[in-house]
Amino acid sequence: MKAHHHPRKYRCALVTGASSGLGAEYARQLAASCKTLILVARRGDLLEQLAGELALSSPKTEVHCLTVDLTLEDQCVGLVERCETMGLKPDLLVNNAGMGDYGAFSGAEWPKLNAMLQVNITALTHLCHGFLPNMLTGAEQGGNEQGGAIINVSSLASTLPIPNFAVYAATKAYVSSFSEALRLELREFGIPVLAVCPGPVHTNFGKVAMRTEDQTSLPSREGFYVTAEKVVSDSIVALHTDRARVYPGWKVALLAAGIALLPMALLRPLVASRRGC
Repeated sequence: MKAHHHPRKYRCALVTGASSGLGAEYARQLAASCKTLILVARRGDLLEQLAGELALSSPKTEVHCLTVDLTLEDQCVGLVERCETMGLKPDLLVNNAGMGDYGAFSGAEWPKLNAMLQVNITALTHLCHGFLPNMLTGAEQGGNEQGGAIINVSSLASTLPIPNFAVYAATKAYVSSFSEALRLELREFGIPVLAVCPGPVHTNFGKVAMRTEDQTSLPSREGFYVTAEKVVSDSIVALHTDRARVYPGWKVALLAAGIALLPMALLRPLVASRRGC
């Protein structure tokens, strides 16, 4: 397994959506830098498998598996309460859990849209709000090294209004904007907040986002795909170098820079001709 160098250690890191994809990769790359690691996802069996893997690769790290469905508000609230009861106070929060829904908005099923809004926006915001007080207390008591850090996984889709991906792109625009604002609020406390904006990644995300079983991935160009390992390693470096936002992969970063330079009047016909990002 490839070794990853981390200049900062954490007392306790919490990763949502940790059962697979980017979440599992965050757990793998952060485990050696954490005294305690909390894995959160709906699929408890996969969490336990990952915990077994981490026990071999990072035996000194204490791992807790918490089965939580973040589409349900009461379970999201309960997650913060469970951590408090267990004496777990994350000083690194990785809001990775997310959902997508690809297809025309008019044909969307409301339960799926509502679940996506709950996970991508409400749960992410609630967990930041719930765990931030302890980070602020740590910063006040021990300075910047005892404060905390937050990684919010957004998307390249946050930079554009995307037909057939309208609600997902809008939720990620919220994540990026919220992260930027929270970062400014927390600068004086030395608590960095990073928005990670990957392009397409080979995970189960695309399959879950599609509405029919014969569609297994989003309509994205293969050349823009970046590995989960690359997304996570780039984001950890960006966090430790105090960057506000990162677009992993040079092609995605170049595309994001181009999008930022173009006026909306020129972007509209481009996104209208190409659906999915």
